[in-house]
Amino acid sequence: MAQPKRKNSKQRSRKRRGAKQFQEPQVARDRDGTLFLPHRVNPTTGMYRGRSVIEVE
Repeated sequence: MAQPKRKNSKQRSRKRRGAKQFQEPQVARDRDGTLFLPHRVNPTTGMYRGRSVIEVE
């Protein structure tokens, strides 16, 4: 099994982990222009992949 050449410092590990946490969520745009999270039902229209899934008042 491969072994690391040298020990990674705490600072190096924390820099790597810290860079991941500041990403803004990706959003998709529906045909009517509303924004929603991808692979989820659009809460304003109730549509998913072009089909009405839930009733929205």
